[in-house]
Amino acid sequence: MDQPIRKDRPSVYRRDLPGGGYVAIEVERELPLARTRVSVERRAIADRREGHKPIVIAEADGDERSPSFNELYRIAADNAAIARALMAMERALSGGGGLSADG
Repeated sequence: MDQPIRKDRPSVYRRDLPGGGYVAIEVERELPLARTRVSVERRAIADRREGHKPIVIAEADGDERSPSFNELYRIAADNAAIARALMAMERALSGGGGLSADG
């Protein structure tokens, strides 16, 4: 999940988030195996920093036709799932352990 969303690749799904920002699903087709990513921009347009890249919260092999795309779409369409993914990333970055959403 270390590659940012690029402006030269259009999103296959994008929606605004409450309070500003957006979530997008992007498919990278230039690889031998397509790769799909869900990214989140948490800031409203006026609050975005120059050069800031949206956070990639989930990714999987395949494109819109793959079974993994359905799971990525479920994450992107669900505000609570987005929040859980962001909190998990923040815990991982801060070195905090804790229980996962799976138990």
